[in-house]
Amino acid sequence: MNYLAHIYLSGNNPDFKVGNFIGDFVKGNPNEQFSDDIAFGVFLHRKIDRFTDTHTLVRKSRSFFFSEFSHYSGVITDVLFDYFLAHHWSSYHQQNLTIFVEDFYKILKSKLSELPLAVQKIFPIMVRHNWLNNYQNLDGIQHILYQMNKRTAAKPGLENSILTLKHNYTDLKKYFVDFFEELRTYTQTLIEAYQQKKLHL
Repeated sequence: MNYLAHIYLSGNNPDFKVGNFIGDFVKGNPNEQFSDDIAFGVFLHRKIDRFTDTHTLVRKSRSFFFSEFSHYSGVITDVLFDYFLAHHWSSYHQQNLTIFVEDFYKILKSKLSELPLAVQKIFPIMVRHNWLNNYQNLDGIQHILYQMNKRTAAKPGLENSILTLKHNYTDLKKYFVDFFEELRTYTQTLIEAYQQKKLHL
């Protein structure tokens, strides 16, 4: 999953959201680097990634893109799943997406000095280009994929994957909805276990 899904799946705890967001930027044992709740957020991020990467519906989704984009199909699917979440946001959250995103930016800004340098560098770019809000429309994710493509060595034209999405929209949306329901249940179970001190990191 990509940024928006990781934040959403953290529930209402601000530190869980921060940890889950920075997961890709953290190496080693997060317990030695952050507060307990931020460390749990990093742990949650890693569990979400593992659950996602091994799920049958995610593999089916990636298969639509594999012939043209090879190993980049995973990156594409992560971004497109954030699109489905953002585009159908009202089905998943009572709070308006724009307000949800603005609240998260405030949370992240308040913790920024404690976070990895890479996160500190990416934060102003993320806010300036409003990444999280832009996931809700196809033009927005096409631009995000275009920017990601510029950072790849092979330049596979990731933005062109939008055409594949359009041609297979119904199937991909169904795979997302079914998969995401399982993922929500899984992450909620982990959060409850941690909060009840039944889960030791």
